[in-house]
Amino acid sequence: MADVRMLTEEPDQRHVLRRAWPHLRRHRTAMAGAVAVNLLATLALTLVPVAVGRAVDAVLDHDRQGLMTSAAMVFVLVIARTVLLRRSELLLTRTGERVVHDLRDLVVERLGGTPLRFLEAHRGGDLLQRATVEIAELATFVRGQLPDLISLAGYVVFATIVLLTSSWQLFLLLVLVFAPPMWLLARIVRRAAERAYPAEAAARSTLTSTFSESLLAREQLQIDGATGTWLSRLRADADGYYRRARAAQGAATWIDGTWIVQGITSAALLVAGGILAANGHVTVGVVVTFVLAGRDLFSSVDDLTLVVGDLLETRVGLARLLDLLTATTPLEITEKAEKTDSAGLVAEAVTYSYNAGERVLHGVTVHFEPGEHVGLAGETGSGKTTLAKLLCGLYLPDSGTVRLGGVDLASLDVADLRKRLVLIPQQVHLIAGTLADNLALTPGGKTRDDFAAAAAALGLSTWIGALPDGFDTELGRRGERFSAGERQLVGLIRAAMTDPEVLILDEATADLDPATAERIEQALARLRERRTVLVIAHRPATIARLPRVIRLHAGLVTTEESCP
Repeated sequence: MADVRMLTEEPDQRHVLRRAWPHLRRHRTAMAGAVAVNLLATLALTLVPVAVGRAVDAVLDHDRQGLMTSAAMVFVLVIARTVLLRRSELLLTRTGERVVHDLRDLVVERLGGTPLRFLEAHRGGDLLQRATVEIAELATFVRGQLPDLISLAGYVVFATIVLLTSSWQLFLLLVLVFAPPMWLLARIVRRAAERAYPAEAAARSTLTSTFSESLLAREQLQIDGATGTWLSRLRADADGYYRRARAAQGAATWIDGTWIVQGITSAALLVAGGILAANGHVTVGVVVTFVLAGRDLFSSVDDLTLVVGDLLETRVGLARLLDLLTATTPLEITEKAEKTDSAGLVAEAVTYSYNAGERVLHGVTVHFEPGEHVGLAGETGSGKTTLAKLLCGLYLPDSGTVRLGGVDLASLDVADLRKRLVLIPQQVHLIAGTLADNLALTPGGKTRDDFAAAAAALGLSTWIGALPDGFDTELGRRGERFSAGERQLVGLIRAAMTDPEVLILDEATADLDPATAERIEQALARLRERRTVLVIAHRPATIARLPRVIRLHAGLVTTEESCP
């Protein structure tokens, strides 16, 4: 069995920003500009306490001119702060949303191009969590917490400089009383968060997966009377998430200890400042500056601690998102297969396993000439559908090769591969919307004229015209208003617009009404002209009409029959 790059339940959070940088590099200029404007707004706020302190000294010195100058400085700083802050928030939000938009597009592109083996090896809920919830949380952080993080961090730096230059004695007291307990609290919060937040995210993903699967299987659960059993499993996952969430919340409560540290530091500054002012070592304005700037500094540190808590949680989501992007990175093709066959589709000694040690195909070798029409037959579980997915490149074999025109499918560009080989499964997947919405899923940006031309070429114009609203007919949720046969008609129209070299049709096994069965046969007869057609045949009538039939049993080719 070929290796599958599995997702990590709790991925490594170290150097997350460094690993994310390649996805941010194209936005670096906009990000630098937004940060610069934000820091200017923060600097304006930091200088307000200085201006107020000078105003106090001017009042005490009966310096009217100095008072007016200080007041004007406060006014200018407040206006500048307001304008710059507004501008920085817009720039950061705009840049952040562009980053998130690019990440979302990249995730969709990667999941759309990743091998089916990867998708089948993971729970749909986990992929959904990483592709939607994790990105949504990142977007929330970018819009809300990121501007605050930059502003608060900048204020701490600027305020430190202002306080140090105002009075080294009071600044030294501030450092000795405030810094050690805050450092200790920060370490406690970080260690607790690093344990609790990844576990919470993993438990949430498990709960999402279980709930998603319960919705998909709701009908079968009711038929089997297994709803109670499944609810027990869902409840167990919910209890697990509850425990992890409580642990994460417990880690966050350590942040409240900052209030005690701030209270003690403020009291110490007031006492020391009063003594220094009384002895003439500092002015009253300096004490006022320290009280105002210190209060804002404490508030900033407190808010910064909260934002850092959000950052740690966002880091978990970003690590999980990067884990998904890493696992779905397209494998580099180091060398291309040399052309050995002039034409045709060939599978040579291919093996395949869904689970390690349980082979579904055992060294199957088959050859299809250009323009040949062949059937693949065999009982359920014989490997027909697996072989078909290998032949069209949806799966890569564990060993052996599949070549089209002498070229290994693994070395072909995915877009080119999808145009040259098309598989129409038993249950053609349809999305909620109209028939036109579903036909538009065909590569190449097809239009209504293309839809009509393809339907006409297959003799399906009358069928389209008989629908309630033609191409605008609503198909319901996941196309539930169409039968299996009608879904295959949609697949045939898509295939006609793609115009592939090889068409593989997994014949619908459900009972088809005579009219739909006839439409499928007529459309397929027109579509099979000038191209190779492989039919996974289930009905004896279909097998009898095919020139050659390959029969499989237990993953091996047993016979090849040529029909007259």
